Amino acid sequence: MLNRVLVLSVFIVASCGLAYELIAASLSSYLLGDSVLQFSSIIGCYLFAMGVGSHLSQYVKDEDTLARFIEIELLVGLVGGLSAAVLFMIFAWLSAPFRTVLYAMVFVIGMLVGMEIPLVMRVLNARQAGFKELVSRVLTFDYLGALAVSLLFPLVLAPKLGLSRTGLVFGMLNAGVALYTAYIFRSELKSFHAQTFRAGMVLGILILGFVASDQLTRWSEKVMFGDEVIHAETSPYQRLVVTKWKDDLRLYINGNLQFSSRDEHRYHEALVHPVLESLPAAKKVLILGGGDGLAAREVLRYPNIEHITLVDLDPAMTKLFAQAGPLVALNRGSLTDKRLAVINADAGQWLETNTDQFDAIIVDFPDPSNFGLGKLYSVPIYRLMSRHLAERGLMVIQSTSPFYAARSYWCIDATLREAGFKTWPYHAYVPSFGEWGFIIAAKHEGFVPPSRYRLPMRFLDGDSTKLMFSFPPDMQRIEVEPNRLNNQSLVHYFEKDWAQVIR
Repeated sequence: MLNRVLVLSVFIVASCGLAYELIAASLSSYLLGDSVLQFSSIIGCYLFAMGVGSHLSQYVKDEDTLARFIEIELLVGLVGGLSAAVLFMIFAWLSAPFRTVLYAMVFVIGMLVGMEIPLVMRVLNARQAGFKELVSRVLTFDYLGALAVSLLFPLVLAPKLGLSRTGLVFGMLNAGVALYTAYIFRSELKSFHAQTFRAGMVLGILILGFVASDQLTRWSEKVMFGDEVIHAETSPYQRLVVTKWKDDLRLYINGNLQFSSRDEHRYHEALVHPVLESLPAAKKVLILGGGDGLAAREVLRYPNIEHITLVDLDPAMTKLFAQAGPLVALNRGSLTDKRLAVINADAGQWLETNTDQFDAIIVDFPDPSNFGLGKLYSVPIYRLMSRHLAERGLMVIQSTSPFYAARSYWCIDATLREAGFKTWPYHAYVPSFGEWGFIIAAKHEGFVPPSRYRLPMRFLDGDSTKLMFSFPPDMQRIEVEPNRLNNQSLVHYFEKDWAQVIR
């Protein structure tokens, strides 16, 4: 019975240890971008710390292994359970030391977790468990625990509870293991009452944190974004935050501004209308990304458009902008229009399996800040898009800033040309973002920017459009490599470009 309790503890310990690792990596990728770098560095730091912890475990005396195991469980539960909430508040208030605190916490948690399994094995060994059976059972439950949490974390825990609450739940599991182990082995512990008191204190702190987690997160996000947070949720794909100040609604994805309602009309008019004004007979339009429905709003203004297919990965995004009153008012109910079909799917997979062709394709993906997004700007994806574009059709791609991220911008242009497109780069000033870039692409020559528009515009006219297609000396084309899947040069350009801009 006692051995089974310890082996079950291994299962929970392994689950909690991997959970803290995933939480730290996810949080850092949300806040810092570049998910591959964040996950790789967090995992490396964590595994190294586990090795340090395993080494340090040899200095625990044999007669103290059970007591030290309980104390380490409490420490892991307290530090790991509070890690996401603490890191989020530090990022909101003091962004400068965030990386230092992040890696310090990952190292401490990894070191403590690294001590757990050796101590459990020593406790079992002291109870005369056979060595082969001992190693087999401990490692089996260790790996099973890791498997369980690796499946539950992305599918259930992170989207349902969020990162802060998920960390606190696993912290309570660690504290629960410590409390239950102390109770089962109470006759062998010299300080049973002190151990249970400490376990109760840790559980109380974690439960209080769980209850107050949402309020702490909202408070931190209000500090981070500066405005009132009117909606926040974590989907399996991203963190969505909507803020409001007076009449200004803003959407942030993983901490990055996506639009401000005060000037988004400049961005979306520039994205949509030079293409659709040039295609007066267009009937079918494909929008890739654009789950906020704002590009669709502009497309739906054209009476000749009969059908729009909008492909966006995140159902939480399209549901929010189809149901939340202020956001529906902003996109004028575009996502529930009878001419529009919303498909929640990976754009690359959808392009590969679907066979429809479209008169116009509007590509409104988030910036290529990580390799998962960078693949959507690659040569193979653009070749897939070409198969869906009518021979005389036009495609437009939002392409980051030709001023602040010149290498990134011209890399997208070079990638389109590598994929066989003719291109017409242009730019527009959007106050929230600064100078922003777009690229029109087609299979044919001869595109001429519109000199007038059939529909009334808030921003565009013939003169402003002419200026958009003219680049001043400080935004001229530069030679860069196309973005291929094997090297993802665009992501590297993007990181280097923005690192020189963001303080």
